[in-house]
Amino acid sequence: MRKIYLCVAALYLGIVAGHAQTKTLPAKDSSNYEARKLKIDEINIISAYYHQDGNNSAVTGGIGTEKLTDFANTFDLQLSKYGIGGNKHTFTFELGVDHYTSASSDKIDPYSISSASRQDTRVYPSLNWTVSNDKTGNAFGLTGSYSHEFDYQSFGGGINLTRVSKDKNTQFDFKGQVFLDTWKVILPVELRPPGYGSGSDRDGRGKVDHSPRNSFSTSFAISQVLSTRLQALFIVEPSYQHGLLATKYQRDYFTDGSERVENLPGSRYKLPIAVRFNYFLDDHFVIRTFYRYYLDNWGIRAHTAELEIPVKLTSFVSVSPYYRYNNQRGTRYFAPYGQHDPRAIYYTSDYDLSTLHSSFVGANIRLSPPTGVFGWQHFNSLEIRAGHYMRSTGLNSNIVTLAMKFK
Repeated sequence: MRKIYLCVAALYLGIVAGHAQTKTLPAKDSSNYEARKLKIDEINIISAYYHQDGNNSAVTGGIGTEKLTDFANTFDLQLSKYGIGGNKHTFTFELGVDHYTSASSDKIDPYSISSASRQDTRVYPSLNWTVSNDKTGNAFGLTGSYSHEFDYQSFGGGINLTRVSKDKNTQFDFKGQVFLDTWKVILPVELRPPGYGSGSDRDGRGKVDHSPRNSFSTSFAISQVLSTRLQALFIVEPSYQHGLLATKYQRDYFTDGSERVENLPGSRYKLPIAVRFNYFLDDHFVIRTFYRYYLDNWGIRAHTAELEIPVKLTSFVSVSPYYRYNNQRGTRYFAPYGQHDPRAIYYTSDYDLSTLHSSFVGANIRLSPPTGVFGWQHFNSLEIRAGHYMRSTGLNSNIVTLAMKFK
């Protein structure tokens, strides 16, 4: 269930970031602006359909179906107004709704026709306020968010800060986020103590425990215009998690034939370091490259490289093929089905944490006619993005994303 949300979010960010304005534009002088009423800047509607299949389900100890489908929708409304001092106040409201069905999660309780996580809907609204200066480019903002699913709820908060050099060629961005989560401790049916519930709101069979999981993340990014054609971005994103980090309805099997629920350390440090280069070859071609190195204190090390080449076919039609490759060394706590040492303190058979390599290939088509999509002036752009994911463990997935922007 977790990988679907990460995958959809990554593709959504790819659409937004991949086609954002990258050239530095002259700033407007807003020093004489008077206070204005709130107005709508833009509306974004994003829908994605995702399907995966494989045979290494962590719910059943690293074997069994990983079949899952998800339909994700995001509505994004951006409003703004100018204050008396000329500063621009931007308010962004986002509402996300995902609905998934999972054959592997149904194995938590194979004797029940209503396993707790066989299907569910996730709802996650957020609100951001940012105040910026059009003349300097500097900005400061605050974010609040909430997310709810059958087995957890999350409250989030964050800040964002932007500083731009006087010549507009260098920009520094900082983000800080906190997520305070509470999880239902759902256990496989055969490993539940007497009287312990299933975790499903539909059957009401006994109570379940609840445990916290808190996440703290930061992002430091500096972008630099190196020439009229070349731009660079360097990002460091340290983060820390504490609390229930194991998924307790995932089983692990040991060499002595015993069975236990997944157990992982209660804290985790992560450190991704990335660099991106955008090269404007001419008016029709842009070359976007990306590399990221990842490490954490669970022993995972990973390299990710991505290449995207947007091609402008006409003044309002562009096609962007892309390819991403990932190579990961797995955590020291991973072992396949039936191969865990009975003396081990921490253990998992979740192949997301194993040694693997993967490829993700696809393309994006973007329409942005000056008269509006289908002749509707306010229908600013239409994008369709499709991708296919292949992993060395046998997991395969497909995703199709539709994004519409109204201004």
